Amino acid sequence: MRILYHHRTAAEDGQAVHIRALQRALRELGHDVREVALVAQGGADGKHARSRWSFIAHVPRFARELAEYAYGFTARRRIASRARADRVDFIYERYAFGNLGGVLAARDVKLPLVLEVNSPMVLELSRTRGLSFPKLAARVERQVFEQADLVCAVSGVLARMVVELGARPERVLVTPNGVELERYAYADRAAARARARRELGLDPDALVLGFVGYYRAWHRLELVVRALARPGLERAQLCLIGAGPAREELEAEAQQAGVAARVHFCGTREHDAIPALLPAFDVGLVPAINPYASPLKLHEYMAAGLACIAPDQENLREVLVDGESALLVAPGDAEALYRALVRVCADAALRERLGERAREEIALRDLTWKGNARRVIEAVERLS
Repeated sequence: MRILYHHRTAAEDGQAVHIRALQRALRELGHDVREVALVAQGGADGKHARSRWSFIAHVPRFARELAEYAYGFTARRRIASRARADRVDFIYERYAFGNLGGVLAARDVKLPLVLEVNSPMVLELSRTRGLSFPKLAARVERQVFEQADLVCAVSGVLARMVVELGARPERVLVTPNGVELERYAYADRAAARARARRELGLDPDALVLGFVGYYRAWHRLELVVRALARPGLERAQLCLIGAGPAREELEAEAQQAGVAARVHFCGTREHDAIPALLPAFDVGLVPAINPYASPLKLHEYMAAGLACIAPDQENLREVLVDGESALLVAPGDAEALYRALVRVCADAALRERLGERAREEIALRDLTWKGNARRVIEAVERLS
């Protein structure tokens, strides 16, 4: 099939990873993927475009929202023009706040629209930055969900939410974040671990608790920092690969707890380097996550065969079984998290068993980008 992929993403974070990985998976399955975007993924042109649009984050909220709505009408023309010129079979769009471009263009050219939804944007933005035109935002979101021919939600929890917001239940597909599993195969795990620890500057004999990604206050990493000062975790060290606004607070917490020498801020790394760095960890951490997300880092930990500790909530129970493929703890419960950390740090056999089962789960359920690509194509074929 020939597919037109539209997105409005300028970020170089997990969103970009998702976009590139799914496009690559579709191409590897033999499909022809074209792109229409605010900022093209990769290359110098993308960097210049991101710089050009960076001012949007600093304009007044109402002006930013108006720009987001206006983009949809520009996108409509661009998508429809490209769809006609390239004679595509369907349009695939990554849902963005206030954007009617995909559904309007799909109607113009009479093609199916596949809408990928990673979060309920109106709800999320109303809680984070606030909305200047909340009624308009809700109407636009409902129109997009109602008119999409297929909605791909990253969790079952989110799938129910988009149905409540207007999507047709029979047209909703759950496609969690994926991995390229072959990139997490280590012929000699001990050697891979040693190389990764040298690269990150970690003690070769430490017991390393790891976190990958952009860390904010709501990730609750301070709970892990405080736990390091308690009995049973004397050998444990925390490694953070990434960056984020919570760093200053975490540094202060580490100093106050007397564990600053055991908390390592290893900086951001290219995503392509992450598979080779994960063997440095003994345990992969997801201390907190929102109730509808599909955390990319969790699937990467699982693919790397790491023992994981994560919150016991429905969206994560869709992929994890407590005591089998991870240790799940009550969300926000510092004592429960501490007990899980002590348990997993004290038991090498448990860590190995959890990690092996987690990797098996990825393979058995095909929680890969290529698996998602296949599921999308099969669902589109059923539409016709």
